[in-house]
Amino acid sequence: MRLAALLAGLAIVLGGAPVMAQSAADPGPGAWYGQTDRVARADASPVWTGPAADPAQLKGLVTAIRASATHGLNPQDYHLAELEAVDSLRSDPAIDALATRACLSLAGHLLAGRFDPVRFEPDWTAPRRTRDLRAWLEQAMADGDIAASLDALAPDEPGYAALRNALLRHEAIVEAGGWPSIAEGPEMRPGDRGPRVAQLRARLEASGDLAPLPSPTEADGQASGASDLVTPDPASPDHTSPDPADSGPGDPEFFDAPLQAAVEAFQQASRLEIDGRVGSQTLHELNLSAGHRVSQIRANLERYRWLPADMGRRHIRVNIPDFSLEARHEGVVERRHDAIVGLSYRPTPVFSAEMTYIVVNPWWETPRSIAVRNELPLFRRDPGAVTRLGFQVLDRDGNVVDPAMIDWNTVSASDFPYRLRQAPGPLNALGEVKLIFPNRHNVYLHDTSNRELFAHNRRCYSSGCVRLRDPFELADWVIAETPELTPEGLREIAAGNTETRLPLARPIPVYILYWTAVHDPSTGIRFIADLYQRDDELIAALEATPSSME
Repeated sequence: MRLAALLAGLAIVLGGAPVMAQSAADPGPGAWYGQTDRVARADASPVWTGPAADPAQLKGLVTAIRASATHGLNPQDYHLAELEAVDSLRSDPAIDALATRACLSLAGHLLAGRFDPVRFEPDWTAPRRTRDLRAWLEQAMADGDIAASLDALAPDEPGYAALRNALLRHEAIVEAGGWPSIAEGPEMRPGDRGPRVAQLRARLEASGDLAPLPSPTEADGQASGASDLVTPDPASPDHTSPDPADSGPGDPEFFDAPLQAAVEAFQQASRLEIDGRVGSQTLHELNLSAGHRVSQIRANLERYRWLPADMGRRHIRVNIPDFSLEARHEGVVERRHDAIVGLSYRPTPVFSAEMTYIVVNPWWETPRSIAVRNELPLFRRDPGAVTRLGFQVLDRDGNVVDPAMIDWNTVSASDFPYRLRQAPGPLNALGEVKLIFPNRHNVYLHDTSNRELFAHNRRCYSSGCVRLRDPFELADWVIAETPELTPEGLREIAAGNTETRLPLARPIPVYILYWTAVHDPSTGIRFIADLYQRDDELIAALEATPSSME
């Protein structure tokens, strides 16, 4: 009853809406984004302090607040110092209110994140995890294990757990002094020799991306090391034509084959172009400090907390900066696909929707923005491209217009009078299949006629849609629970030239996400280059002190 009295006087208002209702019958929306605006009534009965209180409750809360650091949160945001100093045997209504506010704030942040995702991703549409926190706190107090109850509110995902483990490892690296940086300078290439190569080697060794060179004694016992030598590149600005006698195993300043392999592996993991050279982009990623990686992990833990508790028994996740798609069933990744995403100035939005149908042999209804920016300049240079590429031109009334009758150089871009459609065929921009999850962005998954782009590791070439490698294999997975559709049937339709729309028996949730630190089964975690420069704003917000908790 004492807890009920305290909660009855405590209104938690976040983002303009109460998330803990005044009555159990009205639990409120449950979304928790921000800090408390009101505190308990001064005359509320204490629940955390006093002779009748269970001291284990406050002790458990303090333990959970300390452990919030492992979730990438700041324990001081939850009044850790004040609560650690409390004598729980002495009744103190102000401390009771403070402890309750800290507990509910932490509960809300573990449940659904510290911030409303729309603040950072304006197109966010995924449903938010909800909970009646009033009922939760009453049950947690009754169970007598506040710390376990709080921890259980966090996402129950292997990826989230992997990030928490990686956070501990990288915090230890920071405490040990971090890893060395590499001086600015010209591109480094295999075969180069110099002090910056030694810095590169030290950096990769410190992060575990390169095995240390053998000691001189070990090197003497090895073969001549010719297999570790690479042909110097005379075009490299750092090239100094080293004497092979000075550049064998054990020479930290020589850019040898193992170092090249480590650079290429780093580029592969970071989603940079793989060339084994250390140019400006690779140097930037290498020079991100261990402290920045800690902040990056914290930001991605927050992004995990924005996800719904139930993402769907079968669902699809696209990670934009990783240029990848996963098809999941009952928590198991059943398919992985390489993806092409939007250019930095035509970014793929972060949102979610439900896939309801696929289209085989699609016409491409060219968006007006793309028609004006891409096709109109092409048609001005090469009017024959209209027919050659299979485009159909329609006027504003929907009538087909003979492109030979159009002088494209007189057509206005600002008042473009035509609608463009590209017929099914080998040159169609959408390829042979598109998978539709209706949304206001007109973004979908599709095949492409430019399959050579998948040879790149950094694949941001689209105008916002997500292009896939092997899209028919994903389509096979998508139709698995639609009895009337079969892989053989899809390919029979594709062999023709008629656009065919095929509805799904069950909608499949699709989540277009943005994560720059992800679970990697082989290494534990993998950092990805921040394609659209989204990390810094979220990191700054997480590191700022909440004004209402100062």
